[in-house]
Amino acid sequence: QLQLVESGGGLVQAGGSLRLSCAASGRTFSVGAMGWFRQAPGKEREFVVTISRSGTSTYYTDSVKGRFTISRDNAKNYLQMNNMKPEDTAVYYCAATPNFGIYMKSSEYNYWGQGTQVTVSS
Repeated sequence: QLQLVESGGGLVQAGGSLRLSCAASGRTFSVGAMGWFRQAPGKEREFVVTISRSGTSTYYTDSVKGRFTISRDNAKNYLQMNNMKPEDTAVYYCAATPNFGIYMKSSEYNYWGQGTQVTVSS
C-alpha cells in the first residue's frame, strides 16, 4: 500500500507564496507520475499539475502557468506557488499513479492524500 501526505498549506495574501510538499510512504517503488488537484468550495475537483516519474516532463493547467512550479525528488514532490490569487483558494490534493508518463485526469491516479487547505486573501 502507498500513503501520500501533503503539507505546507495555509493562509497567504494575494501576491504571496506558499510551498506544498507531498511525501509518499509505504510501497514507494510503485510511485510513477505524481500530480496535484484542487477543489474549491462548491466546485468540482480540478487538475493543477502533473510530473513524470523522472521529473523531466510536467504539465500545468493554464491558470497556474508561470506562477506554479512542480519538482520532485524520488517519491516526494514540491509545488512552489508564487503570485497567488484569491481564486487559488482550495483544498489541494496530491495524487500518484504507478504508471509512467503524465496524467491530467483524476481517474488516472490510484493514490490520494487527505488534502491541505490553501487560502489566499485579497
